[in-house]
Parts: sequence; structure tokens; C-alpha cells
Amino acid sequence: MQTFAQNQFYLFNLFYMNIFIAGLSYQINDADLKQLFEEYGAISSAKVITDRDTGRSKGFGFVEMDDDSEGQRAIEELNGAEYDGRTLSVSVARPRTERPRGGGGGYNRGGGERRDRY
Repeated sequence: MQTFAQNQFYLFNLFYMNIFIAGLSYQINDADLKQLFEEYGAISSAKVITDRDTGRSKGFGFVEMDDDSEGQRAIEELNGAEYDGRTLSVSVARPRTERPRGGGGGYNRGGGERRDRY
């Protein structure tokens, strides 16, 4: 049985092709990504994913294209292509998996005893 998020993904993709792009240069912004894909057809949106704390690109992004055939052509032609000194990996985006919310973190909550190093 599919989750709500997966159903939304499939319904969304009936109208748009969502494309995942990895291997982006850290200097690339949304406008650059949009310009790269506009050669292949109409773009609904282009988004470079950034670190929430630093605002720096994480080196990947997503493009939504209005037409499946144009999106497929963009994937075929840009996958493995070099852009801004980096080799791109371009594919159809997979549905986002649901992850448990809250908790976690990489900090020590205590416990155990401290030992001297020397």
C-alpha cells in the first residue's frame, strides 16, 4: 500500500516531470539551474538545495518540467555532461520517503565516566 506522500508524488508527476540533479558546483544558484534546463523546454521551477545553517549549496537540486518528453530529453542529454567543471548526474526524482520526525542529534546526553587521556 502506498503512503500519502507517494500518492501525491505520482499525482504530481502526471502533470510535471520532477528531475533530480546531482554533482552541481557549489556556486550554482536557482537561476543558473533554470537556464541550464530551459534549452530543453518549459520549466515550472528550479531549486538548488542549500544548507539551512550556512546557505551554501549542497551540490544537488531539482527541476520541474512541464512536459515529460522534454524532461526525458534533458535527462538523456545532461546526464554525464560536464557543467561548471563538474560531471552532472541527472535522473527522474524518486518520491520522498517518510522519515520519523523529531529527536536525534549528535550530542552526548551524559552517562559513562570521563577518562583522562594521559
